[in-house]
Amino acid sequence: MKSSDFLLLCRSVRFGDTDAAGVMHFHQLLRWCHEAYEESLEKFGVSPADLFPRPGLNLELLLPIVHCSADYLAPLSCGDPLAIALVPKGLNAHSFEVSYSFSSRGEAVANACIRSVCINAIDRKRAPLPAPISRWLAAAAVTD
Repeated sequence: MKSSDFLLLCRSVRFGDTDAAGVMHFHQLLRWCHEAYEESLEKFGVSPADLFPRPGLNLELLLPIVHCSADYLAPLSCGDPLAIALVPKGLNAHSFEVSYSFSSRGEAVANACIRSVCINAIDRKRAPLPAPISRWLAAAAVTD
C-alpha cells in the first residue's frame, strides 16, 4: 500500500462547520485532525476497536493527546473542498505526533500538530506504542 493511499484525505466544509459569519469555526480544525487520523488508520487496516475505548471494551493501552497546535492561514466557507495531508512521526517508544497540512483549491489554509503518548490504562504509566500504531508509523515513513 502506498502511503498516499492512507495519508491524504479529502472532505468538504459543511454548513455545520461554520460560524455565524459563514466561515469555519476555529475548533473544527482539531476535530478534522482527529477524524483524519481515525480515517487514515482505518484505510491502513487498523480497526477503531483496537485503539479507542468504547462501552464494554477495556483496553490495556490508551493514547491520550498531550499537545495540540494549529495555525489558520486562510478562511474556509461552506462548500469549500479540503485536502488533509497527514505526516505521522514516532518520537520515541511511547509517543508520536501527526502533523496536518490543510489545503483548498491548491492554497494552504491551515496547519496543525497533535502529539499523543501511550499509557497503561491501569497504572497510567507510559507504555510502548501499540503494534497497530507502530506499523502505521513505519508505513508512513516509507516514501512512495
